[in-house]
Amino acid sequence: MQTRLTTEERQAEIVAAALKLAHEISPVSITTSDIATAIGITQGAVFKHFPTKDAIWLATMKWVRERLLLKLDEAARSETSAVRALAAMFHAHVAFVIAHPGAPRIIFHELQQPADSLVKQEVRALLQAYRQLLLGQFKAGMKTGELPVGLDQEAAATLIVGIVQGLVMQSMLTGKAAAMKAQAECVFAIYLRGIRAAP
Repeated sequence: MQTRLTTEERQAEIVAAALKLAHEISPVSITTSDIATAIGITQGAVFKHFPTKDAIWLATMKWVRERLLLKLDEAARSETSAVRALAAMFHAHVAFVIAHPGAPRIIFHELQQPADSLVKQEVRALLQAYRQLLLGQFKAGMKTGELPVGLDQEAAATLIVGIVQGLVMQSMLTGKAAAMKAQAECVFAIYLRGIRAAP
């Protein structure tokens, strides 16, 4: 017999299954039946915990936002230098994507949709909070002299997020998410030279 889970535990299991399936199947093709099969419950049991498929995607995106921001914040706090904190955040983001390759696929899929949605709002909230964490480190680095006072902070924040997105796109093309780790070190070194050389 299957162990009876609490509502919170079952919801977490459904979110984990949706995230895992998003790595294997295009998010648009994933059905509640696929999710139910993945965790060994009925489709009706899925709807007992989430009223719609959109509600599952919303919960999944909330999970991604909360966990990724927590990892980024922990990485930044683990360093006393702003530049080392930026590096730690970058590598924490890459590690998160390697551990949860379905997350960027959900984000990319959602951003392609023309209409606004609660899921897209979660993606927007994630990116805005991420930018604020980065801007905090840029300001700290400029204050201590690690980074030039003329640094365009907004552009530097856009670039670091774009670098991770580029690495993700390459990993999706090759199907080898773990390969991001090897490339990340070299790519970040180039990025760091660039922002340190800003006028």
